[in-house]
Amino acid sequence: MDHVWKSVTDSTGTLAILRDIDFQLAAGETAALVGASGSGKSTLLTLIAGLDTPTQGTVRIADQDIFALDEDARAALRAEKVGFVFQSFQLLGNLTALENVMLPLELAGRRDARQAATEMLARVGLSARLGHYPRLMSGGEQQRVALARAFVVRPALLLADEPTGSLDFATGESVMQLMLDLNQELGTTLVLVTHDRAIAARCDRRITIEAGQVVASV
Repeated sequence: MDHVWKSVTDSTGTLAILRDIDFQLAAGETAALVGASGSGKSTLLTLIAGLDTPTQGTVRIADQDIFALDEDARAALRAEKVGFVFQSFQLLGNLTALENVMLPLELAGRRDARQAATEMLARVGLSARLGHYPRLMSGGEQQRVALARAFVVRPALLLADEPTGSLDFATGESVMQLMLDLNQELGTTLVLVTHDRAIAARCDRRITIEAGQVVASV
């Protein structure tokens, strides 16, 4: 990210949500975005993903300036290079675990979607749950399905928004370890938003946001 600003304007004036955000991450690096609620972390994540546009500044993924692309090209770049994991899992309830993980591969036209999804679900320990619907799975199992869906496309970048926030401590630890293991195996760059200091400490970098500004990056 090169000197990224994000402001919104309404009848009361202009509010700067993010101010001069500037940092780079190496391929395979893990980074935790930390800070109080309302500091701008989630907004920053949506900008990295190209789901929102900055007021000024540049965001690059794999050396591509994503805002030099039109919306269709940005969507294609996300489909190919970006994975997402959310606190609320965001699984499709009418699809089985296998079908949820197959979906991004099918959208990309992959003929090996079933095999690749089956292998990735095995990697996250869910070989016995392929035909189960989300409502029949625990929170930890649903988050592992979400991880499998995110990693199955072997993204260059994985964005995670409070990925363990709705899980109990032990399950959250298990999911976090799995995420870091997959990050190492596949060389994916991982950026996650978390309020958990222990989780942040396990990442290579901790980027602290306060009032829309980076105040520390260690």
